[in-house]
Amino acid sequence: MRIIGHRGARGEAPENTLGGFQYLRDLGVRAVEFDVRQLKDRCLTVIHDDNFLRTTGLNYSLYDCNEADLEHYDHRNDWAHWPHRETTPKLIQVLNLLNDFEHIEVEIKEVPSMHEAEQLTETLQWQLKGLEDRVIITSFDEKILQALQQSRSPFKRGLLVETDLKAKAIEHAHQLDCQHIGWMDELASPEMIQLSHLAQLTISVWTVNNVDRAKALRDAGVQGLITDIPKVMQQHL
Repeated sequence: MRIIGHRGARGEAPENTLGGFQYLRDLGVRAVEFDVRQLKDRCLTVIHDDNFLRTTGLNYSLYDCNEADLEHYDHRNDWAHWPHRETTPKLIQVLNLLNDFEHIEVEIKEVPSMHEAEQLTETLQWQLKGLEDRVIITSFDEKILQALQQSRSPFKRGLLVETDLKAKAIEHAHQLDCQHIGWMDELASPEMIQLSHLAQLTISVWTVNNVDRAKALRDAGVQGLITDIPKVMQQHL
């Protein structure tokens, strides 16, 4: 089972930042999950929320920003002793840092329209070119997965599941031509894991921060463990 750093290593370093990704790399972990959103000038940036408040302390909408505005936001709101500023990274900066990573799960956050999904996925695939064997594009948003399906994307893609749909989630993943499924931890029952295997879907489970639970998922044959605490998991798995 692969240990995958959640938003870099959000329990051990500022999330979705270059410093956080470097921290993960320094651990020797070569698998990561992070979030992507598109700004109004079509710049792709790595951030979970659509507002800067939680991670920077500044109440400002991400979607009012252009690329040049990203330097103004320091994502150390909960990391007072982190030694250097962590501005909002662009996707291309993150990919450059992760150039030797073996596994990258790129979660695309929800967009308001199919047109925006098509725009975003076009830019995304261009920036990810050459990483087809290492990247899985994941989303909760059907529009994103449909846009990838319609463009005949060469990238492996995965449906993220946080609603208790049981086997219907697996059927839905197949309808969207997904090869991967990402189960929220609470929904990753032995039955759902077994059915996912039978459906020939690879599996990641998120977010797992309990070592005993991680061991149980490993023994069940889950391929990817998305965790906030990769250093701790390294020490026990």
